[in-house]
Amino acid sequence: MNAEKTEVTESVDHQEPEVTESVDPQEPEEQEFFPREHVEKLRRENAKYRERAGRADALARELFTMRVAATGKLADPNDLPYDPTLLDDMAAMEAAVDRLIADHPHYAARVPRGDIGQGATLSGSEVDLAAMLRAHA
Repeated sequence: MNAEKTEVTESVDHQEPEVTESVDPQEPEEQEFFPREHVEKLRRENAKYRERAGRADALARELFTMRVAATGKLADPNDLPYDPTLLDDMAAMEAAVDRLIADHPHYAARVPRGDIGQGATLSGSEVDLAAMLRAHA
């Protein structure tokens, strides 16, 4: 049996009466508890779901970076901040990359063009290393 005392007080302004309840401190409250094994099982299960969600988020970020790199417009694909809404729409992603390049032209990919003095060259003459050494001796 729950021993509760109810007091009703009427205010002077003839408003509605206030009801206050007090619980007898000697009667313990009934609380519901789950078995420890059940709680531990739920915590382990929840931890698995958190790990999966974290892994899925990491994979989504990696996919985003790879799709930005696939556009070939940025020198570093990490320059575009991660936005999960752009994962499903490549046109929106390319538009975001174009806006980023318009705001920050130094982020654009640079591709050397023309003869920069490196790599294989076509020449009709043979190289005489002995002659080069004698010339500088």
